[in-house]
Amino acid sequence: MKKENNYLIAIQSELKAPKNQYNSFGKYKYRSAEDILEAVKPLLKKYNCYLTITETTKEIAGYLVLNSKVEISDGEKTLSVEAQAGINPQRKGMDIAQSFGSSSSYAKKYALGNLFLLDDTKDADSNKVNEPIGKKVLSSEKFNAMLKASNEGKKDLVKSKMEDYILTDNQLKVLSTTLNNK
Repeated sequence: MKKENNYLIAIQSELKAPKNQYNSFGKYKYRSAEDILEAVKPLLKKYNCYLTITETTKEIAGYLVLNSKVEISDGEKTLSVEAQAGINPQRKGMDIAQSFGSSSSYAKKYALGNLFLLDDTKDADSNKVNEPIGKKVLSSEKFNAMLKASNEGKKDLVKSKMEDYILTDNQLKVLSTTLNNK
């Protein structure tokens, strides 16, 4: 084992960043980028390392994309991981700063999770299991109709209809965001 990588191996094996946040609408636990950063700070101090996060944006195939680069260093050897998230500047209910901030948090969280080998198998982006029998998968057509209804202010109707379907994680995320916007 190479000496220069020992600090990362130690941090990866010791880091505990539990999912202490709860999304009551989606009924799942999750961890934020801030939760990971708070958990890793004592280990960075213990192993005399530092972490830097830089972000850049660029356009890829007509989409605005935010790239989050997380670097860890002991002052001699630096290792890095990157993650990306799309940005939608026209997202209803969010101004441009909120849209960028949301994408930043998402990309940063996944870059940190990849660097520190955090297991996200049961978070909002994983496949749901043990869904109640009798529910139908929400089709793209019905999803778009629900999204339209939510944007037209029919939020209670959409909430009640959501309970009748199995939603993909992305559908749940988009509808939850739309329903939570005023």
